[in-house]
Amino acid sequence: MSNKAPPIVSCPHCGKEHQWDTHNRFRPFCSERCKLIDLGKWANEDYRVAQPAGEQEFTEPPYQA
Repeated sequence: MSNKAPPIVSCPHCGKEHQWDTHNRFRPFCSERCKLIDLGKWANEDYRVAQPAGEQEFTEPPYQA
């Protein structure tokens, strides 16, 4: 069994350093607050995944009767 200390990581939101603990249910964030703030930014579309240049959004063809 190894006596290695858990690695120290930075919270993606606030930058606070904390131990990577598998019992921390909010990881990689340091707290529930930071996790919820980040989730809110995704929900408000403050973060976006970039679309490669030249690709267009998928649109359905017009309805034909």
